[in-house]
Amino acid sequence: MADRVSSDHPSVETVRATLAETATGIRVDLPGDEQEAFPADEVVRVVLDGDERFARVERALTGEELSIPGVYDTPDFAREPREGTDRLPGWVDDNGVRTGGSVLVDVVEPEFLYGLRAPGETAYYDAREPPADSLAEIAKDLED
Repeated sequence: MADRVSSDHPSVETVRATLAETATGIRVDLPGDEQEAFPADEVVRVVLDGDERFARVERALTGEELSIPGVYDTPDFAREPREGTDRLPGWVDDNGVRTGGSVLVDVVEPEFLYGLRAPGETAYYDAREPPADSLAEIAKDLED
């Protein structure tokens, strides 16, 4: 069973990010000095109001900036956003945060599990270890 931790637990690193409006919605811009906590071009788990969802951490076309352009119900939708519903705009509306303002990104398990919350709010997460092996490694082991 997973441990339950709060956003103010010492094991949870919190990064202050910025919400930016885009032509197609809202994205979370991650600060340059905190980017080592986020895997570029990978799909990660993101908790919004207690619900675990998925997002792809993207690198800007120019430069090294990272952002989260949306949060989706499945990893496939995070990879192909046109197929799913972006949950980020609804979360922004429900939590009283605004574009151009700050949002807190909790690093629960680096490169695996993150949480979004409004400044001043506390969130609770089911912290667990990421899978030890990639699916490709598991498949290879089965073949051997």
